[in-house]
Amino acid sequence: MSFNVFFGSFERFLRYRRKNDPEIGEKNATLELLKSSILVAFSGALRIHIAFLLLQVHSSIFTCVAGGLVIYSVYTLDRALGSEEDIVNRKELSGSRKEIGFAASMITFVIGSYVLAKEGVIALAFLPLVTGLLYSKGIKIGKFALKLKGGLGVKNIIVGLTWGAFISGLAGSTCRSVLPIVLVFTFFGVKLFINSTIYDFKDVKGDTLAGLKTLPVSLGEQNTRNFLLGLHLLSHLILGIALINGIIAFEPLIVLYSFICGLICIKNYTKTDDMETTFHKLERTILVDGESTSIVGLKTIVSTFLV
Repeated sequence: MSFNVFFGSFERFLRYRRKNDPEIGEKNATLELLKSSILVAFSGALRIHIAFLLLQVHSSIFTCVAGGLVIYSVYTLDRALGSEEDIVNRKELSGSRKEIGFAASMITFVIGSYVLAKEGVIALAFLPLVTGLLYSKGIKIGKFALKLKGGLGVKNIIVGLTWGAFISGLAGSTCRSVLPIVLVFTFFGVKLFINSTIYDFKDVKGDTLAGLKTLPVSLGEQNTRNFLLGLHLLSHLILGIALINGIIAFEPLIVLYSFICGLICIKNYTKTDDMETTFHKLERTILVDGESTSIVGLKTIVSTFLV
């Protein structure tokens, strides 16, 4: 028997076991739940580092790591609580042990918020947590009910405002000037608004069934693409002017890479096709969630050669 035949048979056997053994399927789904937010948390921690660089403030590794833990906590909690659209959009999480995801979320939040409390910015730890709960579950006190989910582009606006404030707030907590913080907030707020909308394109089916008025669902593919492109150009134009005038740190590599990467993402991943190849999925993950990793890596390499 050739190696390819043996490997193919073994792979089919594993797929059969996963499909027909509920315990194995549950373990796989739970593991998927726990690891699904790792990349976005790591990317978020590096975004905080980039914000430190743009604000010309000494980067604190503890603040970056703590921020990443809070990001992991919020996203894992959201996926553990689940929502109607996740039945279609996140089939891989079906059957997962939600209580394990909830426990992991609480543990990482406690650790992250403790570190941020030592840094004097504990309030920022609760901003994304409270906002996330208001969005996904809402609150109801008597006749008063508040839930942020459902409006046109509301999710994307919340993502942009919340994480933009979180990132710029952590990095700018010791910054003496307000204008650079506002510029960094705008930069990351717009970027995360665009990134969340890009991911909405692959979730159109589930969002439509759940009645969510995301931008791709409401405006259509081309109109949403044009809107994102306009936002992207405007935010980088503002950042470029600020860089030239010395309002933020002179970091042309960060601005240029972000500009090019954003153009590629808006052009290639604002499509509502149901089928997405493994390669395109990996490419989208690297360019969208992995952008900050690439920026920090390139900056490190360039700095090494220039020294």
